[in-house]
Amino acid sequence: MSDSHTLRLSLQNMSCASCVGRVERGLSGLPGVSDVHVNLASETAKAQIDAQGRISNIVEKLEEIGYPARNQSTRLNVASMSCASCVGRVDKVLAAVPGVLDVNVNLASETATVTYLEGSVAVADLLKAAGDAGYPATLPPDSAPEDTSARKDEEARTLARRTALAATLALPVFGLPPLSGPG
Repeated sequence: MSDSHTLRLSLQNMSCASCVGRVERGLSGLPGVSDVHVNLASETAKAQIDAQGRISNIVEKLEEIGYPARNQSTRLNVASMSCASCVGRVDKVLAAVPGVLDVNVNLASETATVTYLEGSVAVADLLKAAGDAGYPATLPPDSAPEDTSARKDEEARTLARRTALAATLALPVFGLPPLSGPG
């Protein structure tokens, strides 16, 4: 039985088909990484990684070729922690979720702040991992993770406003009479 799993990442700086090719070539050349597919429209990459495929190597390669993976952080309320050993177990179990980059568990506030690769980890995976370890976790009511589609919609609105402004400023240029030479 194979230990391979699918890794999904959200990437930055992609703007053309050439970018897609660079990312696909860069990731395909890494040991343990196969079946790489990059989507320009959603700025995502999907790949199969096996035991040799280290997520840290993938992140480093993406940085090196100029298309870094987007990171995201979320804060979890973690129940049932009573000592430093509990903190260590929660830290270990959350850090073991593929795609998690950093975990900071605080016993006093009963929280865990998790930084992960956007697109590779669902918050539900983090909640399940903590719960399965005996430490039920929930999202604080005020800290819903950023929605990728909301970010894309905001980028589209910003571009539409800029385009409208540029068109408005360019209109008078088209209404000017042609310049005529002397004579």
